[in-house]
Amino acid sequence: MRAPMIAGNWKMHGTLQEAADLAGGIRKQLEGLPEVEIVLCPPFPYLFRVREALEGSKIALGAQDCHWEPKGEYTGEVSPVMLRETGCRVVILGHSERRHIMGESNDQVNRKVRAALTHGLTPILCVGELLEERSMGVTQEVVDRQLSKGLAGLSAPEASGMVIAYEPVWAIGTGKTATPRQASEVHHFIRKQTSKMFGEATASNLRILYGGSVKPDNICDLMAEEDIDGALVGGASLEVHSFVKIARYRE
Repeated sequence: MRAPMIAGNWKMHGTLQEAADLAGGIRKQLEGLPEVEIVLCPPFPYLFRVREALEGSKIALGAQDCHWEPKGEYTGEVSPVMLRETGCRVVILGHSERRHIMGESNDQVNRKVRAALTHGLTPILCVGELLEERSMGVTQEVVDRQLSKGLAGLSAPEASGMVIAYEPVWAIGTGKTATPRQASEVHHFIRKQTSKMFGEATASNLRILYGGSVKPDNICDLMAEEDIDGALVGGASLEVHSFVKIARYRE
């Protein structure tokens, strides 16, 4: 059985004290929550402070990106080795904001995925289509390309350590959410394609999260779908009450 994951992507928000308070508040209300893996991904400068706030809990610390090299002349970048030393266990890779604003290619995302796995981090690989791509009816083609190139060169055991997040770009930060049926269709497609790549056993155990304006009032409907195994939460992860309600969707 696939254990659900609820991950909070804080993006470029908050102060150091706000990050500490947010992590502490989430920890207090989600301490001991059974059968749901919780991940918090603060901005890079706040990783150590959030780590302190989570110390001794089962809540995992995650990062929002990493470089593919362990060290080198890459001004402004952060390596997977550095992330491990901060206590990170998870890293978000290929987020649409990095693809479409920072210009990251599928090849770069693939190099990051392989580097994260090499250094013991669990990658959350983000895939998803633009609004015009959905309007053109090419959602599956876009997602298939991002998957096949993002996971290129991985073995089945390596793929089994992955998490995939389907995030339709048109639903990120817009207040629009893919309907449960729309999300489920793409999640099912992702599972089918990964089965072709790595085998049915690996694909059936692969966790596929939904991201895109996830809120307390839509999480239950999303999680009721068979192929949705959790959520990558943006704006709603910046407030203790809303994130806790999402994480406690079963109650």
